[in-house]
Amino acid sequence: MVLKIFFPQCCNRAESGLLVGRWISGHDSAVVLAVIHYPFIPAQVKQYIQQMQAQSGVDLSVLGSWSLPKDGQEGMESFLRDLSTIFPQERWLQIRRQFGKTGFSCEVLSQDQICRKDSGEKAEKKKSEEDDGDAEQEDEEKVIFVHYEQRKVMLSQLHPVEAQESGDGSEPHSELRQVFGTVARSQPLFVLDRYDDGPLRSTHWQSEGREASIVVELLKQASVPLGLLLGRMLSVWTWICSARILSVFPLRFLSSKLSTCVQLSYRTERLQTLGAPQADAHMDFMRKANVLVSVLLDVSLGVLLMLWLYRDQHIAMLASNMVPAADSVAQQLEELLQWLMGAPAGLKMNRALDQVLGRFFLYHIHLWISYIHLMAPFIQGILWYGGLSACLGLTFALSLLSDMVALFTFHIYCFYVYGARLYCLKIYGLSSLWRLFRGKKWNVLRQRVDSCSYDLDQLFIGTLLFTILLFLLPTTALYYLVFTLLRLVVVLFQGVLHLSVDFINSFPLFAMALRICRPYRLAEGVKFRVLCEEPGTALHLLMEINPLKCSSVVQTYRTPTYSCYPRDSWAALVKKLFIGELIYPWRHKTTKSD
Repeated sequence: MVLKIFFPQCCNRAESGLLVGRWISGHDSAVVLAVIHYPFIPAQVKQYIQQMQAQSGVDLSVLGSWSLPKDGQEGMESFLRDLSTIFPQERWLQIRRQFGKTGFSCEVLSQDQICRKDSGEKAEKKKSEEDDGDAEQEDEEKVIFVHYEQRKVMLSQLHPVEAQESGDGSEPHSELRQVFGTVARSQPLFVLDRYDDGPLRSTHWQSEGREASIVVELLKQASVPLGLLLGRMLSVWTWICSARILSVFPLRFLSSKLSTCVQLSYRTERLQTLGAPQADAHMDFMRKANVLVSVLLDVSLGVLLMLWLYRDQHIAMLASNMVPAADSVAQQLEELLQWLMGAPAGLKMNRALDQVLGRFFLYHIHLWISYIHLMAPFIQGILWYGGLSACLGLTFALSLLSDMVALFTFHIYCFYVYGARLYCLKIYGLSSLWRLFRGKKWNVLRQRVDSCSYDLDQLFIGTLLFTILLFLLPTTALYYLVFTLLRLVVVLFQGVLHLSVDFINSFPLFAMALRICRPYRLAEGVKFRVLCEEPGTALHLLMEINPLKCSSVVQTYRTPTYSCYPRDSWAALVKKLFIGELIYPWRHKTTKSD
C-alpha cells in the first residue's frame, strides 16, 4: 500500500513541531492541516485539538512530527519522536527536511514499533536503521507527498456537487472529496495566527495574519437592516398579491397573459428566495448569490435606460413617431390586401370569396386606425408613466415593450386568427369528406378511424361539399399564408424580447464572474505534476485544481425561470402551421382532445 500525505505548501518551511490533521477513512492517506511549533505543552495541544474538533466537526488528531534542521535544536528530532507515546496513534509520521534537499523524508512508525521502542528495543531499531538502508529506502518510496495550496482547496467546490455535500451529514466516499471537505470544514483551525497571545503557535495559510476586507465587513453590517427592510416590503407586497380582488376572472386572466405581470410575479418569487433562511449548502448559496447579482444588474440597466428616456425629450420623440409609424403599417397592409383582391402573382382566385375576405380585413384596418388616432393624445403620457417601470429593472421595460407590441399589433393577430380558423375549418372538412369517400369515419369514443357504410344521399351531399371546399381552398390558403407570415414576424420580435428577459433572469452572472476571476472556486477535478523526485526522499507531487468549464457553469447554476413558449418540436410546429392550428406564444402546450 502506498501512503499518500496531502501536505500544504505553506508548511514547507515551518518550524519544527507537531503535525495536526486527519486520517482519511477508508483510504491509506492523511491530510496535514497545520504545524504546531515548539515550544508547547502537550496538555494544551490536546485541549486545543478538542476545541477545534467541537467547532469544525472534523476528527482532528496529531499525525506525527515535523523536523526542520536549525542551529541549537540538535535533539529536537528525538524529542518529537518521543511524543508518540503522549499522542497515541496507529501510525506516527516522522517527516523531516534535510539541508540541501527540496524533498522530505518520512518514516512511518506503527503502534508495535512505538511499544518496542518504549520497552527498550532502541538498539535493535538503530541497527535496523544502519544496516537496512535499502529497506528504509523502500519504505520511503511507499510514501507520496501531495502538495496543495491550502487557501484554494479550502475555498473550492468540487463538481458535480453530491448529495452528501448538500446537508445529509453522511461522509462522501471519494478520497479527493474527503480531502477537500476536510480542509473546507477546518476553517476554525486557521484562525490562530502569529499575532495571537495564546500559548500555541502554528503554521497554516493564515498564520501571517487573518485575511479580511473592510468592504466585506461593511456589507455584512449593512445586510442586516437591508434584509429586514426587504422582508417587510415583501410581506406587504405578498399581502397585496393575495388579495381577493385580484382573483376575479378578468384580472386573473390578464395577469397570466401580460408579460409585465408575469415578470412581476417572477421577481417576487426570486426576492422571497433571498429572504429565506440562510442555508449551509453550496447550491443554495450560489442560487441566492446569482439571484442577487442578477437583480442588481437588471435594476442598474433599467436605471440607465430610464435616464436615457427622460433626457433630451426622447419620450416625446417616440410618441410623435408612433402614430405615423402605425399609419405607415396600415397603408402597407391596405396595399397588400388590394394586391390579394386582384390577381396575386398571376393566380386566379375565387373572386366572390376574395372580395368578401378583402373587404372584411380592410374594415378591420380602418377600425384599428381610428382607435390609434383616438388614443394619440394619451400615447405620450402612457410612455412617460410606462418608462418609470424601468426603475424596477430592464426586464420590466422589455416586458412592457412586449405587451405594447402585442397591443399595437392586435389587428394583425385578429387577421391571423380569422384566416387560421377559416383555413383549419376547410382542412378538417376536406379530411372528413375524404374519409367519407373511402367508407371510413372518425370514432370519437375510441379515438380511431373505423369503417362505415353510407347511403347514396350522404355520398352525393359529401361530393358537393368536398368540391366546394376544394375549389375555395386556394383563396383561403393564400390569405392564411400571408397573415401567418405577418403574425410570425410579430411573434419573432416578441420572442427576442422574451429571450432577452429570460437570459437576464436565468444567467448565473455571479457563478460566471467567480469562474473568470477565481477559477479555483469552482473545481471540476485536479491534476498532478511531479514537483520533486530526489534520491533518498519520497516522491513529491503538486496538486493543481482544474476549473469548471464555462458551459458546465451555466448548466449547473442557471436559475430556473418561467417558460412562456410552447415546447413543441419543429416538426410539431410545422404540422400546426400546415393544418391551421393557432400558435399562441404565451400558452403552454396542452393535449388536444377531439
